[in-house]
Amino acid sequence: MNRRNEIYMEFDAISENEGLARVVIAAFLARLDPTVEQLEDVRTAVSEAVTNAIIHGYEEKGGKVVMQAALSENGVLEVHICDTGVGIADVEQAMQPLFTTGSENERSGMGFAFMEAFMDRIEVESVPGEGTKVHMWKSFEHCGEGTQPILQAAVWNSDGRL
Repeated sequence: MNRRNEIYMEFDAISENEGLARVVIAAFLARLDPTVEQLEDVRTAVSEAVTNAIIHGYEEKGGKVVMQAALSENGVLEVHICDTGVGIADVEQAMQPLFTTGSENERSGMGFAFMEAFMDRIEVESVPGEGTKVHMWKSFEHCGEGTQPILQAAVWNSDGRL
């Protein structure tokens, strides 16, 4: 039996909650003791997906964003970021580096490119007028091998750290 640990959270589509999503995904991955680089890769990908939902999906007019994450027994992380916003008419075009529907002065058009660079695989489903689902996967099967973990337990006594 392949056991999974899963989380589900729904939050308001406001920019302050992008940071919340980053913290939650980092806490979810903490038991794996990932490297700083591994953790930052996932945090950045989640941040980009949530920001896209807020800025482009809801056009900063509010709504709800859902983040689901699952970690399989074999160390594969799945993250799904979903909105019920305006959707994407041409997903292939939207995933091209530098493409943006925002003002060129405000948006770099690199959100999907960053997600693809930092995760092992991404898929995007979208229906105009119904919303977008971004699915991302990253393997942690060799997490911590030959690297320094970012979380280390410390034992303290009355004289200080042991």
